[in-house]
Amino acid sequence: MIRMEDITFTYARRPIFEGFSWQVARGEVWAVLGPSGCGKSTLLLLLAGLVAPQTGKIEIQGEMLDRPRPQTSLVLQEYGLLPWATLRENVALGLRIRRFYGPDGRHAPQDLRLDANDIAMRTENWLRRLDIYGLADYRPSQVSGGQRQRAAIARALVLQPDLLLMDEPFAALDAPTREDLQALTLALCSEAGLTVVLVTHTLEEAAFVGQRILILDAPPNHVPHSLANPHTADAAYRRSAAYYAQVTKLRGRLEGA
Repeated sequence: MIRMEDITFTYARRPIFEGFSWQVARGEVWAVLGPSGCGKSTLLLLLAGLVAPQTGKIEIQGEMLDRPRPQTSLVLQEYGLLPWATLRENVALGLRIRRFYGPDGRHAPQDLRLDANDIAMRTENWLRRLDIYGLADYRPSQVSGGQRQRAAIARALVLQPDLLLMDEPFAALDAPTREDLQALTLALCSEAGLTVVLVTHTLEEAAFVGQRILILDAPPNHVPHSLANPHTADAAYRRSAAYYAQVTKLRGRLEGA
């Protein structure tokens, strides 16, 4: 699914990645951990095609990544919702843009555009799946942080991506809301067979969410360090000895970074 080969990326003359190679199989869920400034968010921007490496190459689904691809969705910590639009309008935004420009960012002929009824039906479906249909006509300022993040996730999933990138999407939420939304998001992604790369600064979240966990060190990063984590997304796992052992292992690894 994802193949990063010998990439180098420098920001403001500071190397973040040097000769870095990493692979992700289709359908895998990865959590990305590391100290502040290690390049976690930069990794997502590279995968989203929003920035490009100075050297090396990135392939997704066997195709060279040289621009943002329509099959990739990105969810941000700050939600990225339009404050003047309703949740319904925010969820439908990507589909409306795609209807006008086409899936690859170029103006689409009339016969290739999404039908308005299809947009409405798909939007309603994801409002219901994320349990915010009753709030569809509210603006972001009128709902809670968890409900705003549900809208942001619905806006990403309504585009039917094959790759979902998430940058600390649950960081601002209280613990019960965060855990519920983690479980729901993982269930929806598993149902759709999505590949997921989720950046987090929380050891507990990485241990629950990531089937595999990528640990970045202080830059520059040369070699990916990863841990297998086979018991994710099971609510009972949070209360198991294996879960606490994994969190302890991650803490020790980061303290040694």
